[in-house]
Amino acid sequence: MLTGKQRSYLKSLAHNIDPILQIGKNGISENLVKQIDDALEAREIIKVKILNNSFLDTKETANKLAKLTKSEFVQSIGNKFVLYRESKDKKKIELP
Repeated sequence: MLTGKQRSYLKSLAHNIDPILQIGKNGISENLVKQIDDALEAREIIKVKILNNSFLDTKETANKLAKLTKSEFVQSIGNKFVLYRESKDKKKIELP
């Protein structure tokens, strides 16, 4: 569970990154979960965009994916959201 200070720090890091994955009309698939899992292991923090042709709720989708990938939901703005998970092997981010 993230503290407010940690969440603020992660938000500031996420501000400058671009979304690396997009969720379309197919929604959440096994393949998408695996891609997010791999990306979190490599980068620790990722931004995901939900396309307009998908009728998914951003926060609901973010929380569901966070649960499936055992990560933390950081924030959602519009149709984008940020997930964080500490890497087992390639730890880069030191939380305050």
